[in-house]
Amino acid sequence: MKFIFKLLLNGAISVTILLWLSRATFWEAAITSVILSTIAYLVGDQYVLRMSNNTVATLVDAVLAFVYFWVVASFLNWGLTIGGLIFLTLFLGAGEAVYHRFLASDRERRKVTG
Repeated sequence: MKFIFKLLLNGAISVTILLWLSRATFWEAAITSVILSTIAYLVGDQYVLRMSNNTVATLVDAVLAFVYFWVVASFLNWGLTIGGLIFLTLFLGAGEAVYHRFLASDRERRKVTG
C-alpha cells in the first residue's frame, strides 16, 4: 500500500510537470516516473529512512530525482531546462516530505496499537 501511494503521488507530480515543461510524451513521463518511484522507494524509504530521519531521506530522494530526470531528459531529448528541472525537483521533494510524514505517523500508529 505504501509503495502504491508513493507511485501515485510521484506520478501525479512528475507526469503533470513533465508534460507541462518538456517534450515528454505521456507514456515516457509515466514510465520514467514509475522507475524513479521504484528506485526512490528502495533507496530512500527502505534504506536511508530506516537509518536516518525524514529530512535526510527527503533530501536523498530529491537529489536522486534531480540527477535521474536530468539524465533521462538529456537522453530522450525532452528539452527540460534547468529551471524546469529545479521546479520538478522542488515539487517532488515536497511530495516526498509529505509521504515520509505519512510513513512516520503510520509507524507510530502501529507502535501504539501493537
